[in-house]
Amino acid sequence: VQLQASGGGLVQPGDSLRLSCAASGRTFSTYTMGWFRQAPGKDREFVGSIRSVGSAYYADSVKGRFTISRDKTKNTVYLQMNGLKPEDTAVYYCAAPYYSGSHYYTDKINYRYWGQGTQVTVSS
Repeated sequence: VQLQASGGGLVQPGDSLRLSCAASGRTFSTYTMGWFRQAPGKDREFVGSIRSVGSAYYADSVKGRFTISRDKTKNTVYLQMNGLKPEDTAVYYCAAPYYSGSHYYTDKINYRYWGQGTQVTVSS
């Protein structure tokens, strides 16, 4: 099983980016998928997650700016980031939990599979 995150880069404040997370090795169509981020010197934190039915839940820090979506036919999850701020600078990780189900799984301990991370840098 592999999760491949991509789409990161260097952008200016206010810009947008879309991250992708492509899963291979198994299908995660019945699983919640999560996005986390880790800034230098900080713990990995929850960004948001999307349930199998398509509803998403977000951390307060990104609510209203970030949107998670998924394409089950491509076994891919997306993180659309708008209105980026310098404090959004981090390595972003996608993750899949141990079990399928309807929980949002905001705690990283619930996640078994992790992508390699993609760097997002917001700077003027």
